Amino acid sequence: MTIDASPAVVIAILGMMAATHLTRAGGYWLMGYVSLTPRVRRMLEASPGAVIVATVLPLVARDGAAAAAVMTGAVVMYFLRRDYIAVFAGMAAAAALRFAVA
Repeated sequence: MTIDASPAVVIAILGMMAATHLTRAGGYWLMGYVSLTPRVRRMLEASPGAVIVATVLPLVARDGAAAAAVMTGAVVMYFLRRDYIAVFAGMAAAAALRFAVA
């Protein structure tokens, strides 16, 4: 395997790095001008869950193994309250389903 270090690749990586940094830094800068009312605080507390759902939902809708993984992880998390065990159980469910179907 070779690594392509052409100038276009390096420029693209540096551009993505700059965009990520500006987005994060800009968010902190903008939040300096927002007063933290209870409504804003609730919105900020709900944001991580909304991002996870927006990321996972298209996979679940498209792939049965992903749906099995999410459901297994949710059930394990409900009963055991252990993050890592729920993640590993979900991965095992997806792997087992993919192995059984293939």
